Amino acid sequence: MRQDPTIIEAIALATAVVDELVVATARDTHHAVTDRVHGLLRRGLGPAGTPAELLHRGISGTVYGAVGLGLRGASRGLARVADSGHGPGLEEGPRGRFVSSAINGLIGEELRRERPRLAIEMGVRRHGHDVRLTRPDVAAAFPRATGQLVVFLHGLCETEDYWRRHRDRTGATYGETLAGHGWTPVYLRANTGLPLRENGVVLASLLQRLVDVWPTDVTRIALVGHSLGGLVIRASSAVIADGEAPAAWTRLVSDVVTLGTPHLGSWFAVSADRASRRMSRIPEVAPFGRIIDRQAPGIHDLIEGLAHDVPPLPHARYRLVSASLSGSPRHPVARSLGDLLVTPLSAVGRDRQGTDLFPDASTLHVGRADHFDLLNHPEIHRALVEWLVEPAREVPAPVPASAG
Repeated sequence: MRQDPTIIEAIALATAVVDELVVATARDTHHAVTDRVHGLLRRGLGPAGTPAELLHRGISGTVYGAVGLGLRGASRGLARVADSGHGPGLEEGPRGRFVSSAINGLIGEELRRERPRLAIEMGVRRHGHDVRLTRPDVAAAFPRATGQLVVFLHGLCETEDYWRRHRDRTGATYGETLAGHGWTPVYLRANTGLPLRENGVVLASLLQRLVDVWPTDVTRIALVGHSLGGLVIRASSAVIADGEAPAAWTRLVSDVVTLGTPHLGSWFAVSADRASRRMSRIPEVAPFGRIIDRQAPGIHDLIEGLAHDVPPLPHARYRLVSASLSGSPRHPVARSLGDLLVTPLSAVGRDRQGTDLFPDASTLHVGRADHFDLLNHPEIHRALVEWLVEPAREVPAPVPASAG
């Protein structure tokens, strides 16, 4: 049985990261700067400057080496304590879950490879815990299950708790609003640092298992994704090989709602990628570029998003929500910065070259809002009721579990 991670294990990781990134970056930057300075001195002083250069290198090498050795020793010691099971669980409170999800979003693939206990496995969440996908466990977790499921998937570095942001202002979450209209909200949590398409495969499998063990027949599924979560949702519907029949769960999807999803990429991710490449050409700042390059594949996937190779489900309605700091999506600020991470054009799958990924989609623009305001906004509450509560086109009857 998998052992839950502890706060001590997270501190051990943080200590290792301080050594690998902070100390190493400071050391490499220091050496690059001094190499340039000593190079200029050698031109002016010739061999007379060599003793000072050697002395400086010796002292700095000793200092950085000692600091790194101390941090690596501390990390190994903390890891041994964590292996013994000591310390409070990282998942016991919302702050620990936030730290866990943030770390996974930044270096999720690395965690899965080197520190698997800290790597999140995608799952259905209820009251801060995973729900085992068995009939008894799902029935216990969802005692008032209906045949209509609205599935929520968060964005990069987020948790399922993010859907409760600003609840004190709005009075309800999206799930609570829809629950009052016959839907059963289901919240997922994922390792957003994994490659986008890999997360799509995992999500497709999870949704099929959920449909198979749901307490009642599933008649309709709506998928709601924030930011990267919307891309994972799209990727999940495209994992069926050519020539195969669609999975049972995909035939039940009536609506796909994406909130601030960078369908055509995020300007912020593009800028970070360009910055890292430019930094790599200058020795004095190249170490900082390597920090950016260490980002998980999930972050790099935000550079391009998902284009025409992942088409929409033909029978589902797509509802695309964008936001901008300005009131109008055509304002120069909206076109350049959007909601601080995603522009309105990318959020609706259109660009200035004529790309339109969702020609029949319904769209909503929320003005004077940032990327995270989309997690709980009055206009989106009203839109979800309009989109999901109004009588919908028929969806095929659910396929029995034995056929799935």
